[in-house]
Amino acid sequence: MINGVKFSEGELVHFFNKLKIATTFPESIWILAYTLILVLGVTIGVSVTAWLERKVSAGVQQRIGPEYAGPLGIIQPLADGIKLLLKEDVIPARGNARLFTIGPAVVVIPVFITFLVIPFGQHIILSDLGIGVFFWIAISSIVPLGILMAGYGSNNKYSFLGGLRAAAQSISYEIPLASCVLSISLLSGSLSTVDIVETQSKYGFLGWNLWRQPIGFTAFFISSLAECERLPFDLPEAEEELVAGYQTEYSGIKFGLFYVGSHLNLLVSSLFVAVLYLGGWNSSIPFFESFRQDFSTSNGSGGSFSMLSPVLEVITTLSKSYLFLFISILTRRTLPRVRMDQLLDLGWKFLPPIAPGNLLLTASFQIILIN
Repeated sequence: MINGVKFSEGELVHFFNKLKIATTFPESIWILAYTLILVLGVTIGVSVTAWLERKVSAGVQQRIGPEYAGPLGIIQPLADGIKLLLKEDVIPARGNARLFTIGPAVVVIPVFITFLVIPFGQHIILSDLGIGVFFWIAISSIVPLGILMAGYGSNNKYSFLGGLRAAAQSISYEIPLASCVLSISLLSGSLSTVDIVETQSKYGFLGWNLWRQPIGFTAFFISSLAECERLPFDLPEAEEELVAGYQTEYSGIKFGLFYVGSHLNLLVSSLFVAVLYLGGWNSSIPFFESFRQDFSTSNGSGGSFSMLSPVLEVITTLSKSYLFLFISILTRRTLPRVRMDQLLDLGWKFLPPIAPGNLLLTASFQIILIN
C-alpha cells in the first residue's frame, strides 16, 4: 500500500513538472495572489461597465441616469448586486433543477477564464499561451451551451426558444470571427496575444492592425456584437418576442449572473479589440520609446519611469478597450433590432464570404512579401 502511494505521488509530481505547473509553496501563493487580483479587477471592471452603460444610454436619450447611489451613481451596480443577492431564488417545479442551477455558472466561468490570455501590459499577463487568441474563441464557444442548458432546464417554451436562438447566433458568427483572428495571426506570425501587440508596436499609431485590416476590423466588430448578444443582435433575449428569453424563469443571484456574463463578454471583446487592432498597451504616439529613452538618459530617472511604465501600460490598454465599449453602447442605443432571418442572412450569406476573402487576401500578400 505504501509503495502504491509513493508511486502515485511520484507520477503526480512528474505530471505537474511535465505541464510546467509550480509545485513549490511560494510559487503557488503567488499564483493564487495573481488570480485573486485578476478576479477583483474584473469585478470592478464589470461594475464600471454597468455604470458606464447606464450613464451613456441616459445621455443619448436625454435622461439623467443613476445619480442617487453615491456620487454620480457609481455605487448603483453594487446596490443592484446586493439586491439580487437578497432576493429569493426560485426554481421551476417541473424544471430540471440541475441544469437550471448549472446554466448560469457555465455562462460566467468560461468568460472569467479568457482573462488569462489578455495582456494588460508587456509583462502583465497570467498565461502567455502560444495559441492565446484561439484559446479565447474555444472557451467563449462554451457560453451558448450554458444558455441552452438554462433554457431547457426552465421547462418553458419561451426560455427554450431563446436558448436555441442563442446557439444558432453563436454558431453563425464564430466562423467570421475566427477568420478575422486568423488574418491578424498571419500578419503577426504568431497566435500569442503578446506577440500580436509587439508586432504592432514598431511604427506606433501607424502600425495598428486597424489600418492594415479595415475589412477584418469591420467584420470583427459586427461578429463581436453578435457574440455578446448586444443590440442590434440581442435576439436570444428579445423582450418583445420572448418575454425575457432564457432568463424568464430566473430570479435572484442566478438572474444576476447572466448579466454579469453579458457585461464580462463585452469587456473581453473590447480588450481583444484593443489587443488585436489598436496596439494593446503601446502608446499611440509614434517614436514614444525613443523619447522615453532620451528622457531617462538626460534626467537620470530611468528607474522611476520604469516603475511607472506598467501603470501607464494598463491605463493605455483599458482606455482603448473602453473606447470600443463606448462605441458598442452608442450602437445599442442607435440601431434598431434586426429580425432573426436578417441576423442569419448576415451571419451566413454576408460575413462568411467577406471574412475568409480577407483572410485569403492577407495570406496572398504575406506569400508575396516572403518570396
